[in-house]
Amino acid sequence: MNQEKNILITGNTGFVGTNLSTYLNKTGYKTTGVTRSPKSTKEYSYTSLTANSWNKYDAFIHLAGKAHDLKGVADDSEYFEVNTKLTKTLFDQFLASDCKVFVYISSVKAVADEVEGILTEATTPNPITVYGKSKLAAENYLTSQKLPSDKFLYILRPCMIHGPGNKGNLNLLYQLVNKGIPYPLGDFENKRSFLTVENLCFVIENLISRLPESGIYNVADDEAIATNTLVELIGEASGKTSKIWKLPKGIIQTLGKVGTRLHLPFNTEKLQKLTENYVVSNAKIKKNLKIDLPVQTKQGLINTIKSFKNNQ
Repeated sequence: MNQEKNILITGNTGFVGTNLSTYLNKTGYKTTGVTRSPKSTKEYSYTSLTANSWNKYDAFIHLAGKAHDLKGVADDSEYFEVNTKLTKTLFDQFLASDCKVFVYISSVKAVADEVEGILTEATTPNPITVYGKSKLAAENYLTSQKLPSDKFLYILRPCMIHGPGNKGNLNLLYQLVNKGIPYPLGDFENKRSFLTVENLCFVIENLISRLPESGIYNVADDEAIATNTLVELIGEASGKTSKIWKLPKGIIQTLGKVGTRLHLPFNTEKLQKLTENYVVSNAKIKKNLKIDLPVQTKQGLINTIKSFKNNQ
């Protein structure tokens, strides 16, 4: 690893960005953030980035984006403005600069909202949501541009990212178990892939230090986990007794539809996230980087679960 590498990161104040900045700084890199509203002279705004700014950095990691709206109230145009147009602008600046590496954090949702079998990089993209479509549109622009032979482009498609301090579906399940509320979706047999944020940081660091061939890479932990197994794991990690009820699927699906119409926290999309099969292969990234991931799937989940308990 070149310990003198300087890295620009958008979205550096978010969950992944904070973890990545800390990880890279600890491993000898110097990171600088790009944000809409810089809080110090050590950060850039998007409008203050110039050719001279770009030329100071070895790699650019584009994390910023409009997140998936589970409540279904966001304007569609916002997704394309942030996830697509901003990415285009930044990549054009990158191509005109001396910066050598562009890492774009896309999403598996740019490929599919439902997965039959295992999702690989060979799966033909067919996103359904505007979030996925905006991410894919950005990907398509990046791959359509001529990349100079001395530059590298890595498009990463992570699955559900989690880690200590992250709020999301894992925290929702934790709250159920912690309060002694039975998990009512036990009738859904499913497996899904997760990604601990430490493994994502590890992959990104290896990309910018080893520089494998440019391309699109899925990022996921090694093992897919059934939601029922996850509920049991939460109970074990938090010292609580987990309860799983197998309520009829039809009733649950009806409640999800009602939640969608009323913009409630529990809706069809939330139900899908909790019960879908979504298994993602990480074989390509591991092969090209010649790596094994440092954090095993269950251990990463346990670390996240214990952070919920510690932060109560």
